[in-house]
Amino acid sequence: MNGVKRIAIVATFSLLIATGTTAQNAVTQWNSIAISEARSSAAPGSATPGGAGVYVAYVQLAVYNAVNAIDGRFEPYKYSLTAPAGASEDAAAIEAAYRTLRHLLPDRAMSLDAAYSSALAAIPDGPDKTDGQDVGLASANALIALRAGDGLGANVPYSFPSSPVPGVWILTPGATAPQTPWLGQMRPFTFDDPAQFLPEPPPSLFSQTWVDDYNQVKALGAINSTVRTPKQTEIALFWTEHTTAQYGRLLRRTATDFNLSLADTARLFAMAYAAHADSLIGCYNAKYIYSFWRPVTAIRNGGIDGNPDTIADPHWAPLTGTPPHPEYPSAHSCLTGSLAEIFKIYFGTPNLRISIDSTVTGTTHEYKNLHEWQTEVELARIYVGFHYHSSVVQGGLLGRKVAHSVMHNYFGPVH
Repeated sequence: MNGVKRIAIVATFSLLIATGTTAQNAVTQWNSIAISEARSSAAPGSATPGGAGVYVAYVQLAVYNAVNAIDGRFEPYKYSLTAPAGASEDAAAIEAAYRTLRHLLPDRAMSLDAAYSSALAAIPDGPDKTDGQDVGLASANALIALRAGDGLGANVPYSFPSSPVPGVWILTPGATAPQTPWLGQMRPFTFDDPAQFLPEPPPSLFSQTWVDDYNQVKALGAINSTVRTPKQTEIALFWTEHTTAQYGRLLRRTATDFNLSLADTARLFAMAYAAHADSLIGCYNAKYIYSFWRPVTAIRNGGIDGNPDTIADPHWAPLTGTPPHPEYPSAHSCLTGSLAEIFKIYFGTPNLRISIDSTVTGTTHEYKNLHEWQTEVELARIYVGFHYHSSVVQGGLLGRKVAHSVMHNYFGPVH
């Protein structure tokens, strides 16, 4: 590993809380702004649970390089900057975030301008502020140039059947088009090929694994399930919140609870969002390569898969509406696997006690360790009727592989 910094903690007493309000620094403040503005923008895919985090990754990488040019303890991300002694890290972070967002989300100019003016007004005028702004602007411009032509929001045609074909994705009820197929064709942020971490194919429709996966989600994921418990239903709905928003709160609170400096916050967020974006790029690449059918399609058409042990139910429906993209692997599992692995490596332990809230259910869940959190997310995607067991397992594995790659190759200390 490229010398990843470990923070000493007593694992059994560490508690990350993603609820309520939290003290903010410039990095956490502009992370919140970036997520809100991306979700409000008409930029291609920026409002979607998958796309929003990719847009935020640009911001966090530009912010990291700007702040790190001043702090100087760690390797820059792909381009180097110089900063005068005493340059304001806050001003650098604000400028880098603002300029990157103005480029990515031009329709949000008015609200971004207002947030920018307010944030800068809190920093005393003087050469340190100006120097910080200069390095922030330079970082944003360099990041934008680096990512030019990377496929963000590109028009990527995707063909799919108009009626059920065994094992093949079609539009699910309520969907009008496949969501963000360009995401799987983007140039990744930390490796070269979107298919670098391509998982093994989905189970054969003639396998016992397929029978087990099919019948599990059929029983547990149905809107009228008689075997899913009230607690399992709550878990399913808890994890239907917009992923980027929910995990953004977790990251911001983590920075506060561990009393991270602005520079360390910038570094953690750069790691987390680079892994977030690249795990999604890898995940969506696999989704649109394998184009595997969702449970709602498979179960309503169980009679066409050639397997006598998958009995059709033409009226079957999931607990809530199915996301409009292919099933395999689970994007929620990809994201959770990547973030959990970033936490494990950065903080040096898998035994972080964490607490996460959901605006969908208004409840908070507590976990004794990172594995418990990942397992619940995986089960939630089955309980809600969106995914099969094989898909959530492979998604988590993909996310962890991406996180390891990020932490091994980027953001290490300067030697």
